Amino acid sequence: MDFKLQSEFHPAGDQPEAIKQLSEGILGNEKYQTLLGVTGSGKTFTVANVVEKINRPTLVLAHNKTLAAQLYSEFKQFFPNNAIEYFVSYYDYYQPEAYIPVTGTYIEKDLSINDDIERLRLSTTSSLLSGRRDILVVASVSCLYGIGNPVEFKKNVIPIKVGQVISRTRFLHQLVTSLYSRTDVEIKSGTFKVKGDVVTIFPSYGENGYRVHFFGDEIEEIEAIDIVNNTVIECFKNLTIYPANLFVTSPDVLQNAIHQIQDDLMKQYDYFKEIGKHLEAKRLKERTEFDLEMIRELGYCSGIENYSRYLDGRAPGVRPFCLLDYFPDDFL
Repeated sequence: MDFKLQSEFHPAGDQPEAIKQLSEGILGNEKYQTLLGVTGSGKTFTVANVVEKINRPTLVLAHNKTLAAQLYSEFKQFFPNNAIEYFVSYYDYYQPEAYIPVTGTYIEKDLSINDDIERLRLSTTSSLLSGRRDILVVASVSCLYGIGNPVEFKKNVIPIKVGQVISRTRFLHQLVTSLYSRTDVEIKSGTFKVKGDVVTIFPSYGENGYRVHFFGDEIEEIEAIDIVNNTVIECFKNLTIYPANLFVTSPDVLQNAIHQIQDDLMKQYDYFKEIGKHLEAKRLKERTEFDLEMIRELGYCSGIENYSRYLDGRAPGVRPFCLLDYFPDDFL
């Protein structure tokens, strides 16, 4: 699908020439271009026209959340039928962990994650890996921070279709591997519920849920449902379910990472003991072993981004994956 700008206005004044020059500069591989204009002169509208003309997946980088939200709203109005996504930091509050060995005081990491922003972030990565080309992402500097490996994320995508033969048990196992949690009470984002031959899933990246009906080992029906009212919105022939978390990893990669983390833990533990830092050694061992236990049981732990090098199989000093790695090579 192509970008299709919808507006009651048409480029006027200096805008047509600016659109022409910016488009030619991009197609001519011009690395830096600057669009000048006072407040209210229609710079966003001009850029929207350039996006439509160039017609590539696009990243719009804003320097704070407020401006990003404003641009997101404007681009959604200009491109109502295209995938306009929003990617900013999902922390409302963040206090890093701290340890004072002299007094043995440990201050645990404390944070508050905004669920709505987390959903929008997952929607962004899911859209970028869906194969669509009409995607514009409005992001803050958060798009440069480390997130999961796009290859592993794509590996854990679950495509299903009506008539597909797959056992319900295997389908549930795929959901758990993609970091969805089973629930028997209230269904919420990133969970699924099983009742007889019906599996209800509430993806982390969407506002609606999905209901998959099985008849024996065959998928009989796929429905989009309103989670609040439990009413059917739409029926699908095909559906792609994306992982519930950005740091999803295949079981074999996870096991390899756990072994490497344990090896490095013991090296650092022995080093601290050798130089007389016994409290630091004890604290490091306790904390890391707790994280490893969580990873073994759930495939995830709080602060798993701290172990991203092991999960991605990167060498020391190599930068982590970020949102830019989810874009195709020719993105704007």
